[in-house]
Amino acid sequence: MKIKYYGTAAAEGVPGMFCTCPTCQRAREAGGRNLRTRSQALVNDTLLIDFPPDTYWHVLQQGLPLPGITTLLVTHAHSDHLYPLDFEMRRAGFAHVEQNGRQHTEPLHIYASAATVRYIANADPINLTVDEAIDLHVVTPFTPFAVDGFNVTGLKADHDAKTEPLFYMIEKDGKALLYANDTGYFPEETWEYLASTKPRLDFVSLDCTGIVENYRQHHMGVQANYDTRERLQALRCTHESTQFCHHHFSHNGRLVYDEQVPLAEKNGFLVSYDGMEAVF
Repeated sequence: MKIKYYGTAAAEGVPGMFCTCPTCQRAREAGGRNLRTRSQALVNDTLLIDFPPDTYWHVLQQGLPLPGITTLLVTHAHSDHLYPLDFEMRRAGFAHVEQNGRQHTEPLHIYASAATVRYIANADPINLTVDEAIDLHVVTPFTPFAVDGFNVTGLKADHDAKTEPLFYMIEKDGKALLYANDTGYFPEETWEYLASTKPRLDFVSLDCTGIVENYRQHHMGVQANYDTRERLQALRCTHESTQFCHHHFSHNGRLVYDEQVPLAEKNGFLVSYDGMEAVF
């Protein structure tokens, strides 16, 4: 299995567009992997996670193959993870897409919690489902579903409750990915599910918005990531080759990429960056 991170920041991006804090200044000066757009990822080149306002930039700058993607998982209805107005660009006339020599007519299948599905529907006054630009699917937490050859499970997140936030476990061909941003230390209901099912996780991507600020509720920092790894290991949900990755960063966490890497390597973590690919 493969994951590609197209964006790796929290809502402000790094540097923040209006911000002159020391972290943002260092990011601007250093450039490269220290510059971060809003979080988005692609699994096995087909399964897209989140749809931030930077999606178009990811198409232009990093070659996100958006025309051929027909499945989207959405974590929650915050603007840095979901910009539904751009779904209109999939309508006939806005998009002329030919794939494998045939006209591509399948809608974009969007999977999200009930609250997030309602948010998308309310933001869609022209009803994109009628002309089959999109198709909305409600994800029931802890109920696996099959899509695009993957087995996907939405897990409850500790974040803005009114959005009914989810993060996702994605399994295929004996491999398993846990993609968990925009959550604090997991809710006990999620821990109970993991304890009962004992998935064998190969790659674990964890919210690290606070970095050294030790966030634990609604978002996490480095210490909460370490605690999460320890509990997953204690539950036997991991193995000796499981990779752990810090992901989803804010300038409020105070460290840029170049400063994060030595700390992460010392403690057995990867640090995501825009354009990073991991195969497991």
